Amino acid sequence: MRIKSGSIRHRKKKRIFKEAEGRVGGRRRLWRTVLDGIVKGRVYAYKGRKIKKRDIRALWITRLNAACGMRGLSYSRFIHGLKVGKIELNRRTLSELAIREPQVFDEIIALVKGALAQAA
Repeated sequence: MRIKSGSIRHRKKKRIFKEAEGRVGGRRRLWRTVLDGIVKGRVYAYKGRKIKKRDIRALWITRLNAACGMRGLSYSRFIHGLKVGKIELNRRTLSELAIREPQVFDEIIALVKGALAQAA
């Protein structure tokens, strides 16, 4: 007896075509091309999730560099001063403080400058 996979295959194809909505031409209509597009899209999404982390960290560093520069300190000296002063705040927190709480960030800068002066 021949077994047909009609309803199961139909459900699978429907799900895949649903995922391909918003694409143009064959990437939306042709089964093999749709599959290629979906696979490639998932690869890009996977890579993008990794790259996003790098980009966000780079943004924090850029913000900190700008905030430190406005206060007469380079980013690298600032980070070194944090280590010397045993201030354990991560870059994300520092970047948020620099934007949202400039007074608190000024106090941290003062602590860092003091730690650098003692270390020198």
